[in-house]
Formats: sequence, C-alpha cells, structure tokens
Amino acid sequence: MTATTTTTATTARTTTVPTPDGPFTVVVDPDGTVLASGWTTDADALVGLTHPDLRPAATTPVPDDDPAVTTAVAAVRAYYGGDVHAIDDVPVRQVSGPYRAHAWDVLRTVEAGEPVTYTRYAELSGRSAAVRAAAGACAMNAAALFVPCHRVLRTDGSLGGFRYGLDVKRSLLAHEARHTD
Repeated sequence: MTATTTTTATTARTTTVPTPDGPFTVVVDPDGTVLASGWTTDADALVGLTHPDLRPAATTPVPDDDPAVTTAVAAVRAYYGGDVHAIDDVPVRQVSGPYRAHAWDVLRTVEAGEPVTYTRYAELSGRSAAVRAAAGACAMNAAALFVPCHRVLRTDGSLGGFRYGLDVKRSLLAHEARHTD
C-alpha cells in the first residue's frame, strides 16, 4: 500500500539481512511498514531516499527478530527461499504526487517472472505517453524489492538501470523466472 499523505517524526527501526545478492537493509516505521529498503548496509542512505514527510527523526538498528522488522525480514527470506510472492503483501509507505504514488501501486501488480517494458508500465499506470514519468517512478522508488521496480525493462528487452546495479537486477529476474509456475 502506498500512502499519499503522512508525516513521521518517530524513530524508525533498521536491520540488515544477508541475501545471495548482498546485504539487504530495511527501514520500517514503528508499526513495521517499510519506508525504504535495498541492497546496502547504509541505513542512512536509505532514509535519504524517503520523502521528507516520511523521514524519521532517527533510526535504531535492531536485530532481525525485532517485532517491527519481522514481517519484512520473513518476506525477504521467503522470497530468496523461492516464494517470490512473499513480498507482495508487506506494507509499504511512500509519498509523492498522485501519478507516482499510483505508479508505485501498479508496480506491485507486475507479476514475478513476467517483467514489463517501461512502455507497458506507463500503459498499466494509465498514461501510455508518460514513459519517462514511469521510469521516474522506478528511479524514485525507495522500497526496492517490495515495490519491484526491477521487473521493468527497456523496450529492447535490455535491463535499463537499477539503483543497486545491473548484476542484482539480473539476479532477481533470473530468480523469479526459476521460481514461477
């Protein structure tokens, strides 16, 4: 779920778990909603990706069994264990304008193992001519994996860009291809 208005001045919880693609860090608000995530150990960099209205006043590293992070951590582990749909229902909060917020919601409907082009993503988002805006939604996505921007490819089928590197994007797509029916 993507919120369009919220102000957070609380302390977020962070934890990092190992994955085959490298360390994966989640930043969650006190109720366990993902504010940011990605393949890095730098929680502060992830916090910097969040909209100022959601940016926590502070972050506290917690163990991966802390109640605030268990839903996200369990989903990451299940995803890498082969359940590529484990990430689908993890609550996410991001803020932006109406199009980008909608586009992030649409990204969560792109099926694992069935990547789409930026052109198709723009169509799914309701603005077929807004290919650059669709690409911008991918680029501004703070909640990597849970909002699966890695499932969007260039029109020629090449990978395009990815904040965490093309090797991670390639690995995620291959993982999903292996674990979908």
